[in-house]
Amino acid sequence: MTRLRDGDALLAVDVQVDFLPGGRLPVPDGDAVVGPVNRLMAGFPQVVLTQDWHPADHASFASQHPGRAPFETVELGYGPQVLWPDHCVQSSPGAGFAPGLDTARAGLVLRKGTNREVDSYSAFLEADRRTRTGLAGCLRERRVRRLFLCGLATDFCVVWSALDAVAEGFEVVVVTDAVRGIDLDGSVEAALARMREAGIALTESGAILRSGDHTAMP
Repeated sequence: MTRLRDGDALLAVDVQVDFLPGGRLPVPDGDAVVGPVNRLMAGFPQVVLTQDWHPADHASFASQHPGRAPFETVELGYGPQVLWPDHCVQSSPGAGFAPGLDTARAGLVLRKGTNREVDSYSAFLEADRRTRTGLAGCLRERRVRRLFLCGLATDFCVVWSALDAVAEGFEVVVVTDAVRGIDLDGSVEAALARMREAGIALTESGAILRSGDHTAMP
């Protein structure tokens, strides 16, 4: 069991329409995270949501590279970049949060991927691995010491965010029943292995206790 304490925060990564089944870049079973994420949010003193928020001509979109198709890789100024279908375009329905997600509980919404020239998987560092989002400083200002991660997708934005959070000095826990992955050639298990190697704890929502409670979350 993991008991919540002062200095804990929940970071829900990219629970957005375009990453749900039927979206532009769907994560299989992605809509299944909404219920667990809502239950988790109800127990945390601090909640942060991230939101992919791309301009329509973002450099990671295959549509911006004539002759290229989604999921091919190209070289951008900062290195290799997977090309994606257009997704989470600013102010589009697909960029909105998942229906039913209790966004009212969020004290902070961080929008990432807003720079046309640079992709952004991590909630802390953009894909050039130099540009900071400012989240680490904001969390420190709020005296956060331990982060519980959930959301989409395990093998992309969740794992990048988790590893960068460790590098920033936070204790990190990933809630495994509140994440889903794309799973390209075993990429989910590879992401989980990388997180374990980095000292990140893996748990389930039912094993998390609210401060002062003696029963797990439902």
